[in-house]
Amino acid sequence: MDTSPEIEQMLIEGYRKMPVWKKLRQVGELTDLVCQLAMNDIRRRYPQSDERELKLRLASRRIEPELMLKAFGWDVDQKGY
Repeated sequence: MDTSPEIEQMLIEGYRKMPVWKKLRQVGELTDLVCQLAMNDIRRRYPQSDERELKLRLASRRIEPELMLKAFGWDVDQKGY
């Protein structure tokens, strides 16, 4: 680890004192960032894809293959993530 135990303890205490709304906002921001990074990767891998396909590929990274096939007709085994 690159964080000293004292600093880690300070961080933990800071998170404990943080209001719930702020924690939720941070989680939401991190989730948005992860989605943006994933979409950037998908766009790089599949530059010819239209917006619908890009969104399906993004969704397929979070939704189980059986549900993707049933809900969207997207077969992960054939088309990939």
